[in-house]
Amino acid sequence: MAAQTKRATIYFDPDLHKALRLKSVETNQSLSELVNEAVREALAEDVEDLAAFEERAQEPAIRYDQMVMRLRRDGLI
Repeated sequence: MAAQTKRATIYFDPDLHKALRLKSVETNQSLSELVNEAVREALAEDVEDLAAFEERAQEPAIRYDQMVMRLRRDGLI
């Protein structure tokens, strides 16, 4: 384990825990490594989403009803 780790208690659904244990054996990684990797990936996706929101912050907003009518006009719904 890394030198600067923090301990936490996480409660898993029994089936999810079983799947993680099996993956742990298959990949030769600890449960902690698997969970840390999954959390890092989720946070990285959040960073990408936030960057996309920031890029589009200056775009004009469109009302929902206008968007639905545009989709209908374009034959998409």
